[in-house]
Amino acid sequence: MKTTVEIADGLLQEAKAVAHEQKITLRELVEDGLRLALEQKRKPKKPFKLKDGSYRGQGMVKDFTWPELRDIIYEGHGGNPLPPDGDDRG
Repeated sequence: MKTTVEIADGLLQEAKAVAHEQKITLRELVEDGLRLALEQKRKPKKPFKLKDGSYRGQGMVKDFTWPELRDIIYEGHGGNPLPPDGDDRG
């Protein structure tokens, strides 16, 4: 079947050069490329899986309250870790 497709000049020139190097027609190259693109689009995408980065140690030895933990985090970094209104909700 014949059809008309607009292709950027640079891309067409590159395609013609590759077809010439491979000793195939431009039509064969375009059909091969279209087949590959369709195959890739039809493949189901693998869902993203986050790598387990957990630490297999003993965890925290003590259960800290949020204010205690916040003070440890900010220790030595200066400044007041609480917002200006004193809101301690985290």
